[in-house]
Amino acid sequence: MLDISTYKIAQVVLMARELERAEPELRAFIERLTEEEQASLVALMWIGRDSFTSDELEEAKRTARDEATTPTADYLLGTPHLSDHLENGLDELGISIVDDEDDLVRGG
Repeated sequence: MLDISTYKIAQVVLMARELERAEPELRAFIERLTEEEQASLVALMWIGRDSFTSDELEEAKRTARDEATTPTADYLLGTPHLSDHLENGLDELGISIVDDEDDLVRGG
């Protein structure tokens, strides 16, 4: 189970799609997440880029916590195709953020 809400993931995905405009906001958002939320976000990205499988979610979160050597925001913002990897990871886990994205786009 992810230790971050789908609403927060949707916020990251939307900002990552507009990284040139939203990088400062995305960086600040990630920095405000708890350690567990950050680890889940990294694990989700890893699953989305096939570094781990959906069955290895707990191992991926543990690895994200144990092997963090740079700030999570720096690591994630330095990852090409971040939004794609997060969306792919969600797909692998069978989680949809469509409703959350719609709420955010509508200003909810």
